[in-house]
Amino acid sequence: QVQLVESGGGLVQAGGSLRLSCTASERTFSSYAMGWFRQAPGKEREFVAAITWRGGRTYYADSVKGRFTISRDIAENTVYLQMNSLKPEDTAVYYCAATRLYAVVLPASYDSWGQGTQVTVSS
Repeated sequence: QVQLVESGGGLVQAGGSLRLSCTASERTFSSYAMGWFRQAPGKEREFVAAITWRGGRTYYADSVKGRFTISRDIAENTVYLQMNSLKPEDTAVYYCAATRLYAVVLPASYDSWGQGTQVTVSS
């Protein structure tokens, strides 16, 4: 399994920005894509965004399109999630994950997960 370490969470006011980072321990060819998911209290974990290592194809949940941007640095084995125009409903624990499968929007496709980082957006 790939070891993943997230950073960059915190408390921000509505309309503000945060950038999350996720660094993988292994060389990137071992996984097909990296994804970001989030889980709010009492809710199921939901897909936020994903990016393929080769080609950099991106995928977004409708709720974050136009506000969040996922990117990758292959040399650093790192994936970023730039979050702009944050809303209180974006408050959740954010997880990065790695998958070898093509169904990148499904949590069940991912076999490696980070420990999560809290994002809190105040109104």
